[in-house]
Amino acid sequence: MPTDSSVAQHIDLFRQRFTRITQEVGRRIVGHEDIVGATVMSLLAGGHVLLEGIPGVGKTSLVHTLADVLHLKFSRIQFTPDLMPADIVGTNIVQEHAHGGTYFEFQPGPIFANIVLADEINRATPKTQSALLEAMQEKTVSVGKTTYPLEEPFLVLATQNPLEMEGTYPLPEAQLDRFFFKLKITYPTEAAMHEILNRTTQQTGTTVERVVDGKEILEMRHVARGVPIAKPIQTYAIRLAMGTHPASPYATPLIRKYVRYGASPRAGQALVLAGKIHALTKGNAFVSADDIKAVALPVLRHRLLMNFEGEADEVNADTLVEELLAETKTD
Repeated sequence: MPTDSSVAQHIDLFRQRFTRITQEVGRRIVGHEDIVGATVMSLLAGGHVLLEGIPGVGKTSLVHTLADVLHLKFSRIQFTPDLMPADIVGTNIVQEHAHGGTYFEFQPGPIFANIVLADEINRATPKTQSALLEAMQEKTVSVGKTTYPLEEPFLVLATQNPLEMEGTYPLPEAQLDRFFFKLKITYPTEAAMHEILNRTTQQTGTTVERVVDGKEILEMRHVARGVPIAKPIQTYAIRLAMGTHPASPYATPLIRKYVRYGASPRAGQALVLAGKIHALTKGNAFVSADDIKAVALPVLRHRLLMNFEGEADEVNADTLVEELLAETKTD
């Protein structure tokens, strides 16, 4: 059984590593501290991130920088309408033996990496988008009759532009549900714009150092899963997830009016895991209701499916989640 001193040491080491990662990313990325922290949290939870924002706000740069800071293999996939599943997972090709004859050899696709940037994921067809489903959930890739494991840690960071929707394919609910967080990157402030221009319009660029490797990431993941959570706090997380369903006794008036389907049990898992990591980043050895509240919006916002009235009124899912947080009480 771990002693209080050993628990404190694990928490301190976790916080140090987390801070080193976020600070190093912040040397190149300006004004998105919350986004950077949430992305690292998702990596530590074994989840994936959907980044939404207008062009030019640093979505792709954030992913590139995170890969530079970590000792992990990085690959980038530019999603286009003509992209095929084999372009992502790989394919079997015919090779010739030196002594004659042929055989099939598997050529891995860009999905075989630790950090995968799925740039503008909604520009590919649903058939191609579905190539990510198995990798995101099972951490494996099946080609023909063979299943190949993916190396851990494994993180998919998908980006999409919410403005230019012509020629795009909305992500299916099953795909959305596999994203741990949905993060919205907003336009930078005036002060942040000054810093961005100072860093990007001069002769010298900003370099970052690699501070954490894959083994250390897995160690941090192990520590996070060991954080205890009291039953009343877990009950609170469950009620938040259940409250997204219009037929639930915990649903709010707006959810009953505008939501067709709510979050799956994956939302409950994400709330608890993210709450544990958030607690560790604050130096706490246990999860509180405030930790759950802090992560509820990025966990739930993409898991609400609006009904016809909600679509017609262009209801923002964030508004529904905020009402749910305001009305759901802890025991």
